Amino acid sequence: MFTHVTVGTNDLVKARSFYDSVLGTLGYKRLTDLGDGGSIWGESAPEFFVLKPANGQPACFANGGTISFTAPSRAAVAAFHKTALAAGGKDEGAVGPRDWAPNAYAAYARDLDGNKIAAYCFRPE
Repeated sequence: MFTHVTVGTNDLVKARSFYDSVLGTLGYKRLTDLGDGGSIWGESAPEFFVLKPANGQPACFANGGTISFTAPSRAAVAAFHKTALAAGGKDEGAVGPRDWAPNAYAAYARDLDGNKIAAYCFRPE
């Protein structure tokens, strides 16, 4: 359904460090940098972009929006959350089961720019 997902940032250096560590817990890596304009992460193809807004205005987050990443295990969900908080992110939902789908296990955080992110594993324990 999607070719990629993008969030904005007001501090690209801090955003790169945050997402390198947080997405690394899920097996994703930074694939390329777009100079001073942004960076791209993914497993092997460009999937998640962090960009400075093209219009030059400050980046802002969407109220009600969440970007959720696939986690390979429940332990990776916990590592994602712990790493996000250690890197300066804010807690938006503790690690644990979610009742909307069978075996749903997740955690939520906000990145340094206020974007809401999550990690989900749907594998049984």
